[in-house]
Order: sequence, then structure tokens, then C-alpha cells
Amino acid sequence: MFVGIGLGVTIFAIIIIISIFLSFVPLGLWISAISAGVKVSIASLIGMRMRRVSAARIIRPLIKAQKAGMDVNANQLESHLLSGGHVDNVVDALIAAHRANLDLSFERAAAIDLAGRDVFEAVRMSVTPKIIETPWISAVAIDGIEVKVIAKVTVRANLGRLVGGAGEETIIARVGEGIVTTVGSSQHHSSVLENPDSISRTVLGKGLDNGTAFEILSIDIADVDIGRNIGANLQIQQAEADKQIAQAKAEERRAAAVAKAEEMKAEVERMKAKVIEAEAEVPMALAEALRSGNLGVMDYYKLQNVQADTTMRDNIGKTDLTKVLNKEKR
Repeated sequence: MFVGIGLGVTIFAIIIIISIFLSFVPLGLWISAISAGVKVSIASLIGMRMRRVSAARIIRPLIKAQKAGMDVNANQLESHLLSGGHVDNVVDALIAAHRANLDLSFERAAAIDLAGRDVFEAVRMSVTPKIIETPWISAVAIDGIEVKVIAKVTVRANLGRLVGGAGEETIIARVGEGIVTTVGSSQHHSSVLENPDSISRTVLGKGLDNGTAFEILSIDIADVDIGRNIGANLQIQQAEADKQIAQAKAEERRAAAVAKAEEMKAEVERMKAKVIEAEAEVPMALAEALRSGNLGVMDYYKLQNVQADTTMRDNIGKTDLTKVLNKEKR
């Protein structure tokens, strides 16, 4: 009886030990690696489990790499995975580069991946160039006519400059700058329309891919269009500005003239007031002259006759002027 109990305990212990072993060792993955010719020890798999590394994310890319003839080991893949890299993507890029006879080492592929770039897409762009189409780029020739251009830039990824190299936005910006410079140096917009390939040749010769992650293969002008007459618009705006300046100066002169007229009117009013004041003193002066004997009675009457004659002549002149004006109205 005790023998049966001991045998049962032993079998139970063996089952527990096997369960613990299988929980630490992905036996099926180990068998797949061995059958594929990949030498991976059970201790390595246990170590991955202890380091909380998914063994499947290491072993399957390792099998794929060694089947493709790549010299990659598990330590490299595990180190890249722990660094936050995409192991499967790096291995696919290495295989693609190997098939295309491109010089790409694991260290460079891992660096490209850790830099945030899609290393597999970069390898594919090295084999099959990519076409980058610019938006409408507006430039103005010397004759003042706006020229709008769309360019297609054929680029190939440069694996040696992917780490630290500028992206597509820089290529588009540099091409746009080259187009603006080329069109802006043209005497007439018609020359740009007649020879759009001159833009391509000039821009391509500027070495626009320096410091970028790409190599520019060609720049083709896809479309050219005529825009506004910038020169004429500028002249119109200048003329409008000159007109506003002239109007402001004329208004300034008018205001000065009005002020001067008001000043003269005030001066006339002051003179009238002085005349009225002087006329008010005339009767008193006559009375004083009569009392003192400086003016005789006959002299006074003569003065009155002269004033009456003057008043009469003024009235006759005003009447004749009124008649003349009425005749002209008729």
C-alpha cells in the first residue's frame, strides 16, 4: 500500500516538474528551430523567458534569416528587440538587400530601424525608385509674369545616409527653391514655357540631395501654367499709392487755403469794425469843429451835398447793374 502511494507521489512530482519545465521552455519552438537547422539551446530559451523576451519574436526571424543564408545570431536579434526595434522588419530588410546585392549590414539596418525609419521600405526604395510629386510652385520671371510649375522628382533611398539624413519634405523644399530661382532669373516667361527642361537641368545640377536620405535620379517638369501678371499688379498698386499720396497732399493744401481764407475773413471783419468805430467818431468830430469854428455852416452844407450826391450815384449804379443782370438772365 505504501509502495503505491509513493509511486503516485513520484508520478505527480514528475508531472509538476514537466509542467514547470514546459512553462519555461517553448518546446514546440525549440523543435522547430532544431528541425530548421538553427542551433538554439534550451538554456538560451529559458534565459529569454527569464528576461521576459518573447522567444517566438527571436526564433522565427532567426530561422528565416539563416534559411536565407544571413549571418545573424540570436544575441543580435534579442539585443535589438530589447532596444525597442522591430526584429522581423530588420530581418526582412536584410534578406531583401541580400537578394538585390545591396551592401547592408545588420548593425546599419538596426540603426536605421531605431532611428524611426522603415528599413524594409528603404531597401525597397533602393531597388525601385520612388517618385515624389511637388505641389504647385509659384515663381515670377523678370518680366513680371507668374509661372506655376509641378515637378516629379525620382529618388532612390541612400542606405548610407538614412541615419541622420533629411526626408522627403526637404527634397520638395529644395526643388521648389531651385524652381523659383531658375524661373526668377529668366528674362521672359515665354522662355520657360518653351524650354521647361531648362528648369530640370538647372535644378538637378544644384546637388539638392546633399545631406538627405535620398539620391535624386531625375527631376521632370510635369506641368507648367501661367498665373497672374505680378508686374502689372505691382504697378497698379504703386499708382494707387501715388494717387492716395497726391490726394493727401491736395487735401493738405486745400485745408491750408481754407485756413488762410478764414484768417483773411477775420482780418476783414476786424477792419470793418475799425471803420465802423471811426465812422461813429465822425459826428462828434463835426460837432467839435462847428463849436470851435474850424468848420463853417456853409462848409457843413457842402459836405452834406457831396454825401447826398455820392449816395445818389451809388443808387443809380446799383440800379443799372440790376437791369444789366436781368437782361442777361432773359
